[in-house]
Amino acid sequence: MIISLPAVQHVNSQEYAEDNKVIITGNYTIPDCPDWLHKAVFYQIYPQTFYDSNGDGTGDLQGIIEKLGYVKSLGVDGIWLNPFFESPFNDAGYDVSDYYNVAPRYGTNEDARLLFNEAEKRDLKILIDYVISYTSIDHPWFRESAKQEKNKYSNWYIWTDNMWINPPEAYKDAFIKGYSRRNGQFMRNFYWSQPALNYGFAKPEAPWMLPVDHPDILALQQELKKVLRFWMDMGADGFRADMAGALVKNANIQGNDQFYTTRDEGTRKWWNEIRGIMDKEYPGSFMVAEWSHPESALDGGGFHADFYHWFPGYNDLLQKESWRILNGYSEGHSFFDRQGKGSITGFLQMYMDQYNKTKGKGYILLPLGNHDLSRLNIDRSRQELEMIFAFSITMPGIPFIYYGNEIGMRQLYGLPHVEGAYKPRAGARTPMQWMPGKNLGFSSGDPENLYLPVDTAADAPNVAGQENDPRSLLNTVRYLIQLKKNEPSLAAYAEFVPVYAKENTYPFIFARAAGKETIIAIFNPAGHEARASFSLNIAAKKLKLLAGDKINISNKKQDYTLTMPGTSYAVYKMIY
Repeated sequence: MIISLPAVQHVNSQEYAEDNKVIITGNYTIPDCPDWLHKAVFYQIYPQTFYDSNGDGTGDLQGIIEKLGYVKSLGVDGIWLNPFFESPFNDAGYDVSDYYNVAPRYGTNEDARLLFNEAEKRDLKILIDYVISYTSIDHPWFRESAKQEKNKYSNWYIWTDNMWINPPEAYKDAFIKGYSRRNGQFMRNFYWSQPALNYGFAKPEAPWMLPVDHPDILALQQELKKVLRFWMDMGADGFRADMAGALVKNANIQGNDQFYTTRDEGTRKWWNEIRGIMDKEYPGSFMVAEWSHPESALDGGGFHADFYHWFPGYNDLLQKESWRILNGYSEGHSFFDRQGKGSITGFLQMYMDQYNKTKGKGYILLPLGNHDLSRLNIDRSRQELEMIFAFSITMPGIPFIYYGNEIGMRQLYGLPHVEGAYKPRAGARTPMQWMPGKNLGFSSGDPENLYLPVDTAADAPNVAGQENDPRSLLNTVRYLIQLKKNEPSLAAYAEFVPVYAKENTYPFIFARAAGKETIIAIFNPAGHEARASFSLNIAAKKLKLLAGDKINISNKKQDYTLTMPGTSYAVYKMIY
């Protein structure tokens, strides 16, 4: 059989005919999502380092407003904006100290309102970061909670009831001792300075473990709904939920690995309440989870989409830097490396498991990097980067492009760990590179005052240097975005069928289909020639190249063969 990998056959729900043909039906189910999402592409902006409008060395909301024309020119439909709320910035703004006000370094609430209004004029949606699994220790709620006298906020965070008695073994690494006069230990949800907000315990096993329907927990939730309405009323179009699965606690969780809490009904109930608010009060809005378990987030979890990248298969796909860090800087290989030592099958097994469980229920998102991941450009050529973009944009779901990756900004090294940006974060959060010259156009301020240094290489990629080159990465990304919008078979919901996927073998081939519209996408990141033979249940009279390289591909009725050079890809439309 052509698709000989057991993992693919095991997780793929497609039925294969007795003559070993891969079956493409063109059938699909459209999820219950706003119509505008089905061909959408998003752009992620890290506000600290996108554009500095006042020369103080840190990006700001006015800077984003000034660059909305550029964002619109990419062809994207919206922006995901990392947190811009008041914060002590121990974790780059994810440690919120005031949910209702913009941090002064970014501007004011009126600047936020103007940003929403100016984006709307350009038909761009804005997603805020809804960070509600924890706050900063500097948040007034936590300061009150830390007092030994009981008050309104005492139970808004998770505290044990005795400083000397440790919590159950399952939570041994999650609690902080000796913080205040309160006789107890508090739970963190990430860094030590980010105490967990209290959504209760699904299985309370101690007096301090409150049930999910405790009045104090319900009061907290009402306040968090108020926070959401505040920003939605100001003009936001939806949100990305930080650590969406890390709300209700379960005594049977091993360690503090909250990202992988799966199908907890208390957490899902909360998000469904939020979905009800969004559907009723803000129709057309978009809810995105950072759950990294689509089955939990999409199958009754309330979300339209889920970022799926906190799993080993994502590193197998393209995050070679993560491999190095997770393995103590030992050598690691991802599929999209020209060394040709990667394998698509680990990623595909995990992806297909979740894809088959969530088809028609929402969208799986495979981000092209983000603020927590290394940049795509780690010793990669322009052609390699183009191929990764083509892969992302032709896969199911909604592409999210991390600022600067569209011009090939490099992962930088030897940078200071600013605001919790430990490796590889700092090297992926450097200032946007707009043009040659001082600070690469990011800021008019002194270089030593920048939030992070810019790329000092003589050939540092920049927007101005690529704008007028039709073959630049920037303009190729623009073309690929338009291709997604123009081709019915590249809609987020269109059928996805792995066609050729073998362990430790190149290329990887998949089909996308909607009705009688079919596209075949073929990827060979390896630096050597690749060959493949496969059979489909449909015969193409002609193959029309839409993107990539013209490769040697032919078919005799339903049997196809191809040969392609190293580091090449092709996206073909099948003409029947």
